[in-house]
Amino acid sequence: MATLAPEIALTDSAAARVAAIAAKQGKPAILRLSVDGGGCSGFQYKFGFADAVESDDTIAENGDVRLVVDSVSLDLVRGAAVDYVEELGGAAFRVTNPQAASGCGCGASFSI
Repeated sequence: MATLAPEIALTDSAAARVAAIAAKQGKPAILRLSVDGGGCSGFQYKFGFADAVESDDTIAENGDVRLVVDSVSLDLVRGAAVDYVEELGGAAFRVTNPQAASGCGCGASFSI
């Protein structure tokens, strides 16, 4: 059963961006964060839009937008916040993960 918990957060900026993309694509405003092995630091964040919430997902809500994380990935990102940042080098979703011992320069991968 999906659980609603404060174990991960979705910032206002990220929620607004998810809502805008979902509206353009005619999809539900559900952003999935998962963690895969690989990247230059050992693990890498993977974002994608989800059509539905799965039974083992943890959900963070911000308004009508949901961030969902599967139970395996949650162990690696517990306590994190997902933000949307626009900088000179580009715009991207960014994870602030208190569990990460180190990360790469691009912010897409981390180690624990």
